[in-house]
Amino acid sequence: MSTAIVTGASRGFGLALATDLSATGWNLVIDGRSEPSLAIARETLTRVGSGVVRVVVGDVADPSHQAELVDAAVEIGGFRLLVNNASDLGATPLPHLVDYPIEPLRRVVEVNLVAPLALIQSSLPHIRSNRGVVINITSDAAVEAYEGWGGYGASKAALEQISHVLSLEEPELRVYWFDPGDMRTQMHQDAFPGEDISDRPLPESRVPALIGLIGSDAPSGRFTASQLLDEVAS
Repeated sequence: MSTAIVTGASRGFGLALATDLSATGWNLVIDGRSEPSLAIARETLTRVGSGVVRVVVGDVADPSHQAELVDAAVEIGGFRLLVNNASDLGATPLPHLVDYPIEPLRRVVEVNLVAPLALIQSSLPHIRSNRGVVINITSDAAVEAYEGWGGYGASKAALEQISHVLSLEEPELRVYWFDPGDMRTQMHQDAFPGEDISDRPLPESRVPALIGLIGSDAPSGRFTASQLLDEVAS
């Protein structure tokens, strides 16, 4: 049985993805900063799947927490999938760059860029030996300019660049940078405080696109949920 690390899986897209992976037989190591939310997530994952579920509470930007995640996956065995899903939105309400507070920006870069690279570095020997997959969750804010999204978008653009370079440096691996699109999540609500975001699709509707990608032999690259779902529909 194969093992995956999914960061930021206590809610939203991370939990939706982990639920589908569990239901299809994966062992899972998940993390988040809220112990109560992770306890609920563990109950969900245990109910839908028969594999091992390890929960690691902590901050994905903390090197000791990163080591715990990788150690747990290696201990279970068959570690072949790393999904860097955990993200920090940054300062809210979303500020213009000229007003962006620098310390929150440092935090965005630590969580959205440095932490994924650190996890890749420590996971790669195991994923490489299992001919596995690295997935970095990105955003259209990485490739399009939106007012207020400069800090978050810059961190995701950098994440896409390291994904692209990694795919060239590790040609035997599949490296995907995946944009799920707008979703009805807490982070999206935080970006638009007080607004009604009920018109956005639920994260569960985007997961099949990524599950299909994981199970495919598609070469490394950038993919969007809408692109993959359109291909399936046609």
